[in-house]
Amino acid sequence: MTVLSPEPVQDAPTSDLVLSLRGVNKNFGAVQALTDIDLDIYSGEVVALVGDNGAGKSTLVKILAGVHPQDGGTITHDNRVVPINNPADSNRLGIATVYQDLALCDNLDVVANLFLGHELGRSTINEVEMEKRSWELLRQLSARIPSVRIPVASLSGGQRQTVAIARSLIGEPRIVILDEPTAALGVAQTAEVLNLIERLRERGLGVVLISHNMADVQAVADRVVVLRLGRNNGEFKVAEVTSEEIIAAITGASDNAVTRRAQSRADSAAARPAADAGSTPASPPEEDRS
Repeated sequence: MTVLSPEPVQDAPTSDLVLSLRGVNKNFGAVQALTDIDLDIYSGEVVALVGDNGAGKSTLVKILAGVHPQDGGTITHDNRVVPINNPADSNRLGIATVYQDLALCDNLDVVANLFLGHELGRSTINEVEMEKRSWELLRQLSARIPSVRIPVASLSGGQRQTVAIARSLIGEPRIVILDEPTAALGVAQTAEVLNLIERLRERGLGVVLISHNMADVQAVADRVVVLRLGRNNGEFKVAEVTSEEIIAAITGASDNAVTRRAQSRADSAAARPAADAGSTPASPPEEDRS
């Protein structure tokens, strides 16, 4: 049985190319974590980075965040080859990363978390201006935060994710990387975060979404880039691909329970008209002659 894979994306988005990776490699001793990775990030677009555990997603994110420098390949920013050797390099390029653990201070309020390390004021901290800007930023994201003066510990999972994403926008980034933003969230909180991702796209930011949830990917992503065993294994337009085809690219399997079931239905549907066309009406029995 042969299962056709979806064709890779050929047409580039009409928005501006912000960051481009070509042939990026990363080794950890004898372990080849990434091999010849290509990735394009456009403004005003959500690109989903998907793959099984060990596919290299986290390593690639840490390269973009400046945690791990790449061992080979090139990174181009606005048509200029640039190094990302540390988090400061990443920040200067306008790349903001929101990790899965969010890295929030539970004992501090929303304002303090948003401006942690970037407090306003010279001799004294300008709490009034910080609170004002906090509300402005949260309103731009259509965030549902009851108060910016309550401890983060009292917020829901979706609201905490909102604070973490809002904090990443303080430095006016051009690219926001979200690592599993809906993991362990309920249905309502997941919808809240997905709405937030759409607000980021509307602001013209390039969004890289790392997720295992195919429903979330197909809800907000424009493109899907699949990694498998540290290599590119497909790039697809969300509007032209099914979740089964994405999963087949993730697992590298063309013959599995999902594809067999789909092929069985297709074979049955194709065989039914052929059987009807090949059959002829039965002739009436010849009368007995005496």
